[in-house]
Amino acid sequence: MKILIADKFEKSGLEALHALGVEVLYQPDLKDAALGEALASSKADVLVVRSTKVTEPILETSALSLVVRAGAGFDTIDVKAASRRGIYVSNCPGRNSIAVAELAFGLILSLDRRIPDNVAELRAGKWNKKEYSKARGLYGQTLGLLGFGSIGQEMAKRAQAFGMKLAIWSEMGITVGTDGLPVDLPLLVRLRPASGVPMEPNVRVCATPAEVAAHCDILSVHLALNDKTRGVVSAEVLSQLKPGSFFVNTARGEVVDYKALEAAVKEKNLRVAIDVYGKEPATPAGEFVDPLVQLPNVYGTHHIGASTDQAQEAIAAETVRIIQVFTQTGRVPNVLNLARKTPATHVLVVRQKDRPGVLAHVFDLLREAGLNVEETENIIFADAEAAVARLNVDGEPSADVIARIKAGNPDVLDVQVVAIS
Repeated sequence: MKILIADKFEKSGLEALHALGVEVLYQPDLKDAALGEALASSKADVLVVRSTKVTEPILETSALSLVVRAGAGFDTIDVKAASRRGIYVSNCPGRNSIAVAELAFGLILSLDRRIPDNVAELRAGKWNKKEYSKARGLYGQTLGLLGFGSIGQEMAKRAQAFGMKLAIWSEMGITVGTDGLPVDLPLLVRLRPASGVPMEPNVRVCATPAEVAAHCDILSVHLALNDKTRGVVSAEVLSQLKPGSFFVNTARGEVVDYKALEAAVKEKNLRVAIDVYGKEPATPAGEFVDPLVQLPNVYGTHHIGASTDQAQEAIAAETVRIIQVFTQTGRVPNVLNLARKTPATHVLVVRQKDRPGVLAHVFDLLREAGLNVEETENIIFADAEAAVARLNVDGEPSADVIARIKAGNPDVLDVQVVAIS
C-alpha cells in the first residue's frame, strides 16, 4: 500500500508508518494541481493532509481509497466528491482538544490582563503600572461556550478551575441529567448553598447561541464548520453581548460574521482575541492584512490552536492507527462519510454451507429481480462448515425469488426475509 503525505507530519508518525511496511511518499509542499498530478502519477492508495485542500478535480485523477485529515476538522476536503467515488474520509477528533483549549484560555487571560500591550510598552521603554493594573479578573465571571464537544468540554474543566460559571450551547444538543446539568462532564457541579441560602447553578444550558451571549461575560467559539454553523455568530448574536464583553474564536473564521464583529468592537467596546480568519494565507509565511486585527482592542494569533508538540504527536499517532487498521482489516476508524441509513427495506438472511458459489448464486438471482444489495455481512461458524449471510436489499424479494434461491443450490440450507423497521 502506498501513502502520500501532502502536509507537514511528525517524524514519529513517519517512522511508525515505515514500520507498518507501507510505502510512504512524504511531499509536504504539494498543493492544488501539483497534488493532483502527484496522486495520478504515484497511484497512492491513501492521502494524508492537514490544511491542504482536497477538491473534486484532485480526487477525480486519483486511485485513492482513503483520505485522512490529520486533525479534528474536515472542511478542507470535498467529502461529497469523495463519497461519490467510494473514497473513505477519516479524521482525528479530540487529539488537539487540550492544545486548542490551552490557547483559548491563554487568550482570555491576555484580554483580561492585556498581556500583549504590557509587553509591547515595556519593550518600547515605557512603564505604565497604573494603566495595566486595571483588570476585572476571571473568578465568578460567566464563560459562554458555543460548542460542547471535546474542546468545549476541555474549556469547561479549565473554567471551573478558575472559579467561573458556564453558559453552554451545542449544535448537536446537550444531554442533561435529572439535576439539569450536562451528563457529558461529571465535573460540572452546582455551587453549594451557603447557610441555607439558595444559589443558582453554575452551569446554564442554553437553547440558542444568542441566549449564551446574553448570559455570559466571555464568549468563546468551539464549533466545527458546516452548513448549519457557517455565520452562526451573527450580528444578532453579537448584539446580545454586554458592553465590554470578551469574545474569543479559536474554531473557524467562517462561523463568525467578522464584519459584524468589527462593528461590535467599535460600538460595544468588546475585547476580542482570534486565532482563525475568513481568509488566511495559503503558505506558512506571507503577507496578511485584516482590518479587524488592526483595532486596538483586538489580539490575533497565527492559527496555531492545535500547534503544540503534544497535540501533533497525538494526531500523528492517531493517523498511523487509522492507516494500520485500514491496511490490516479494510475498516476505517473515525470514518466520516458512510451513509447513516441506506435505501434498504429488507434483510435477506441466507443460512448456507461455507462453499464457493453459494453467494454468487444468491446475488445473480437478486440481480435478475432488480434488487440491489446495499450492505452485506457473512458470518462463519466454528470449523468453517456453515455460514449465515445477511444481505440488506432495497426491496422485498418475491416468494418466487426465495424459492429459486432455496432450490437452485444444494448448499443453501434456509432463507428468511425480515422487513427493516
